Formats: sequence, C-alpha cells, structure tokens
Amino acid sequence: MSGAAPPCPLRCELFWINPRHTLALLGCLGLAVDYCQRISLSVAIVAMVQPSPDNTSRSCPYAFYHSSNVHAAPWPYGNYSAQMIATTEAMQWERGGKEFSWDKWTQGLVLGSFYWGYAVTSLFGGRISDYLGGKTVMGLGVFAASFLTLMTPLAACASVQALVITRIFLGIAQGIIIPAMNTILASWFLPTERIKYTAIIMSGCQVGAAVGMTFSGLLADSSFLHGWPSVFYFFGAVGVMWCMSWCFLVHSQPEDHPGVSPELLSRLQDNQNSVKQREVVQIPWKSLATSVPLWGVILAGLGNDYGFYTFLVDLPTYLNDVHHLNLTNIGLLSALPFLLMLLWSLGWGALMHTLNLRNIVSLVTVRRMSMAAALYGPVVGLMVLMFMQCNMALTVSMICLVVMLNGAASSGYLSSLQDLAPNLAGTLMGLTNTVGSLAGIGSPALTGYVIEESNTEQPWRIVFLIIAVLYFATCTFYLIVISADVQPWNEPPGSLRVHLRHHGRHRGYHQQVPATHHHLAD
Repeated sequence: MSGAAPPCPLRCELFWINPRHTLALLGCLGLAVDYCQRISLSVAIVAMVQPSPDNTSRSCPYAFYHSSNVHAAPWPYGNYSAQMIATTEAMQWERGGKEFSWDKWTQGLVLGSFYWGYAVTSLFGGRISDYLGGKTVMGLGVFAASFLTLMTPLAACASVQALVITRIFLGIAQGIIIPAMNTILASWFLPTERIKYTAIIMSGCQVGAAVGMTFSGLLADSSFLHGWPSVFYFFGAVGVMWCMSWCFLVHSQPEDHPGVSPELLSRLQDNQNSVKQREVVQIPWKSLATSVPLWGVILAGLGNDYGFYTFLVDLPTYLNDVHHLNLTNIGLLSALPFLLMLLWSLGWGALMHTLNLRNIVSLVTVRRMSMAAALYGPVVGLMVLMFMQCNMALTVSMICLVVMLNGAASSGYLSSLQDLAPNLAGTLMGLTNTVGSLAGIGSPALTGYVIEESNTEQPWRIVFLIIAVLYFATCTFYLIVISADVQPWNEPPGSLRVHLRHHGRHRGYHQQVPATHHHLAD
C-alpha cells in the first residue's frame, strides 16, 4: 500500500459504517429495481390487452373473476357468467385497461423484444466495466432504464412498433447492469466470501420479481393514474431515486473507498490472484472458446434462464388465461414463487458458505450441489405440473416449489465465473448473459406459438416439458465439466494489460504490471 489513507469524510461516518455491507444492500436494491422495470409489463399486459373471445368453455372451471374480490372456487355450471365477465371488462375499460387487441403472437413479440436489446449490450457491458468501473456502468444503465420505463405508456399508446422499440432500448440499457455488478463482486470479495455476498446481491433479482409482480398487479387493477400506466411511472421514479444513492455511496474499487479498512485491503492484496485487479486483461478469445468449464457455465446459464424467463414473463398470462384470476391476485400469486426463491437463495447461500468455511465441502462441491438443487429439483416438479388437472391450489404450490429451488443457482453457476477468471468476471458474465438472452427471446415467442389462443392447460404442459428437458441436459453437462480453479487464461502470458489511473490507495500488486501499458482516465 502506498501513502496514508485519506481521512474519512462525514458522509463516510454516517453511511459507510461497513462499505461492503452498503455495497451489498445497494447492489441488491439495484437489481431489484432492474427486475421491477423488466417484468412490470408481464403483469400490466393482462390489463392492457383484450382477452381472446374463445375457449372459455374448455378452460379450468374457476368463475370468480370479479376485479375487486376474487376467490378461487369451481363454477357449478361448468362455464363462466357472461354478465360477471361483462361487468369486469366494463370496470377495466373505465380504468384504462383492455385498450389493445393484440393476439398471443404479438404479445410474445412485445414481451420478448426486451431481450433483443439485452443480448446486444451484455458482453459490451462487461467489457466496458473493466475500463470505466462497475459503479459508473451500472449507474448509467439503471438511469437510462428508468427513463425508458417512464416513457413506456406513451410508446404503448403510440403504436405496438413504438412499444417494441422502447422495450429493445430498455434491454440495451439493462444488459450492462448485471455484468457491471459481477465486476464489482470480483473486485471487493474473496472467493469464499462470494458465496454469501453473491447470494445476497443476486437475491435482488427475486426481490424485484416479487415486488414487481405484486405492485404491478395492485397498480394496474387500481384507478391511480389511469390504471396500468401507473406501473411504469412508479418503477421509473424509484429507479431514478436509487441512482442518487448509488452515485453517492459506492465505489468500483475498494482502494478508492475512503471508508475501507487497511486490514481489508491487506487481505485482498494477499489473495491478489483470486480477486479482480484494476488492470484490464486482453480477452483471450481462443482460450475462452476452448475452455470446457466455461462452456459448462454458459450452457447452464442458458437452461436456467429459459425456465426462469418463462415463469417470469408468462406466469401472469397462465394464471389469467387458464385460472381466470384478476390482476391483483395475478400479481400476488405471480410474486409468491419469487419471494420463496429469495428466501431459499439466501438460506442455501448461508448453508453453503458455512459448509465451505468449515472445510466440510470444497468450493467445486458447493457449485455442483447448488446447481443440482437448482435444476434437477425443479425437473421433478415440472413433471408433476404436466399432470395437474385444473387444481389451482396444487398447481400454484408446485410452481412455487419449482421456482424456489431454482434460487440455489446463485451459489452455483452465477458464482462460477468469478472462480474461473476474476479478472474477466464482468466480461464472462456479459458473455453468459448474451447467450442467456436467446432464452429470453425464444421463451415468450415459443410459448406464444405453443399456446396460440388456447385458454386450456394442455398446451402449457408442452411448455413445462421443454423447460424440464433443458434443465436436465444443461445441468448434467455443468456437473461433469465444472471447476472452481482459477484458469490459466485469467492472466494470459504476454497479453496487453491496460493500467487505469485512479485516485486513492493502491494494492501492492499493481507494481507487477508490465512496463508497457496505456494510461486511461477514470
């Protein structure tokens, strides 16, 4: 370490009691805002789109469809009350709902368009984070996404094409967020600590899904700001407020933070090979393409993302079309699986951290156990779902189990990239997210194609079967090839390294950088 630590300003004393805890809290909230903005349309679209006029006679016999007071019980006459549905539709028209006559394919196009943009910037976001720092990139991403979320109602009222374009740009803005967060994780935490902190920060995804589903349903079913538009105004405004806190309280590198203790910097220096260094390593594309453990992570991410995005995007549609719930109940029941996923993810992460810390299981065993729980467990639940017969209570319970178990992935493949190459953690997360975006694009489109205009359970069984097959195949490959060792290409010999000029304290290993390098301003 060079030089004495600068005095900690008043804001440090007030807010940065523990800088890493502050980072974990704001990182979790940032991902929660990210997911609230991402999934809000999944619930709001139920209020925006007119229902298909057919197939209610062949759908599940639940007739309590009233907008304010919905209860799940069988309708004794085997069909729905036309007067009840007409009354409900009239109430929703008064609130500004049911304004668009989009078929299932168009709805799938609108919902999936987000991931077209998401795929474009995921890799770029990881790489630019290496240069500009994860704090700057993540902050800019959330701010741009918040602005686009505020503009979504205007775009939807203009045309479906305008809405699709807005969603594409929203995906572009959000594509850089998680890779940037992964870069920060690799810089601030040691490998054994990442089990716990990755679970905490990544749990923001489940927090966002649960909160987003719940509040989207409540807002869309209300008369506040004309119903469904209030969903986007609310989450857009929350995102702008989060950006202010993030800008004020977080730093990309621990040595730049005035509140970091010398003891922490010393520990990071002593483990310099397993944490991300400030210098930017040139991407060894050939080594990446031939790395079997990396391919295990990428394919596990693809399988995991397909199932996760299917439930995230299409669960409200399933509850509306098949079980005929109102918006408030759709939001609550769609949020429940992700709330359980959050609790399971944190509990599982704490368990794995304890087992590894006490040398009961190795790090690679933690990764394998986590992915087996995250993907093999849901396969069983999905097979049971395929044989459900209009029993909403059992169906929702099984969906909760499937989504909840998937939360163990936070201690699995989501942490593996930091194990394999901490210097390239953001770039590799961007690469994994880029491939995973194919699931985000394909899932809504394929689901819309499979179910067409049907309101029955039969086509949804095919949807569940596709998820189960992908889970099983990708998890098996991951378990066979994964490693927890830092790979040789983390620091490829003779590669160009870019040393970034910065302010604050330095880690001692910066002096080992080759003499030939470029200086870039922060």
